Amino acid sequence: MSEENNQFEQTKGNVKETIGNMTNNKDLENEGKEDKTSGKAKEVVNDVKDKAHDVIDNFKSDK
Repeated sequence: MSEENNQFEQTKGNVKETIGNMTNNKDLENEGKEDKTSGKAKEVVNDVKDKAHDVIDNFKSDK
């Protein structure tokens, strides 16, 4: 999943959470929190993968 998709998922979650909070809809609010958390987790995983690839590339180029 791309960085843009992860950010979109977080934004979508924020909107759902806000609307759920404004309308006192706890299910929508919780769904929004889940979307935000999921988007952030995917973003962190992608960052770790990118850093791992960089380390591997640097190691290969040092040889």
